[in-house]
Amino acid sequence: MTTTTDLRQGIAILFKDQPWLITTAQFVSPGKGSAFTRAKLKNLKTDQVVEHTFKSGEALELVDVLRSKCQYLYNDGEGYHFMNNDNYEQFSLQKSVIEDSIKFLTENTECYALYIENVPVSIQLPTKMDFKVISAPPGVKGDTATGGAKECTIETGAIIRTPLFIKEGDVIKVNTEDGSYVSKG
Repeated sequence: MTTTTDLRQGIAILFKDQPWLITTAQFVSPGKGSAFTRAKLKNLKTDQVVEHTFKSGEALELVDVLRSKCQYLYNDGEGYHFMNNDNYEQFSLQKSVIEDSIKFLTENTECYALYIENVPVSIQLPTKMDFKVISAPPGVKGDTATGGAKECTIETGAIIRTPLFIKEGDVIKVNTEDGSYVSKG
């Protein structure tokens, strides 16, 4: 058992008799009224994503989730294939299960597989990863009306907002949780 004050990304809880993974959690303490935690949850069996607000101090049951290092191998059109680094067993997950992570998967990406009852149900990427920029429009000097940012395409095809000085061929660090630029690699 845990309480809502302990909620954070990566924890699995039992919610509505189903296992859910916390993808984001934000503790809110308004000036007036009771504190609460706003969380985004992903159902580990159905892939449904919901947002829910938990009252502060509400008791929640944790789900026993085993995390094991794995490596992304390839996508064959039917599934995304991974290898468990501990026992070298291969497994695949459907696109719908890992949809948020796909835009940051490159061959040999090291990540964590999440297992419930010895069945892989999802993956968890490192929070920050490095990617090569494959397409970047030129930054125009003095173009700061838009906050001094431009959209660049990284090697996976994802589009990331970066500072104007980033150019094609640069390696940048990206936050995989929200897709934001962190720094030049």
